Amino acid sequence: MNKTSTIFLRVIIVLIGMGVLAFLLWEPHLEGRNAHATLFEIYFKDPFLAYVYIASLPFFAVLYKTFKLLGLAGENKIFSQNSVKALRTIKYCAIIQGVLIVTAAAYIRIFHAKDDDPAGFVAICVVATFIFIVIATAAGVFEKLLQTAVEMKSENDLTI
Repeated sequence: MNKTSTIFLRVIIVLIGMGVLAFLLWEPHLEGRNAHATLFEIYFKDPFLAYVYIASLPFFAVLYKTFKLLGLAGENKIFSQNSVKALRTIKYCAIIQGVLIVTAAAYIRIFHAKDDDPAGFVAICVVATFIFIVIATAAGVFEKLLQTAVEMKSENDLTI
């Protein structure tokens, strides 16, 4: 893979991570119930917000492993066991993220205020879960293909 394209993609991954982190820190201030709340009330009295921060860890793990995978591609070491491990981690983190999103949707659906309609949040959760299912499936397929290629490469290296 071209070195400039891997650097460009790595910069995009870093920008995505920074954007998501900024959104996670900024968005709680915009909620209607937090309009006049102190920082302590916003960040330490909302168990769902704590859940969101903990549940975002697999997302950042996926970004980190993608960053590492692009580094391996830039060094022409994509056909290695490290790449297979990175794809496996991406697959498992995407599955975990999907489960955590479904859990959040179930929590909001069951425990939301009776005068509030959670349909928008649940719809966003359905779309996000579908996206992470697609990511997990693609990572699983690429993992199997790359594992086969690594095994073929190691067999060819042994016969030479």
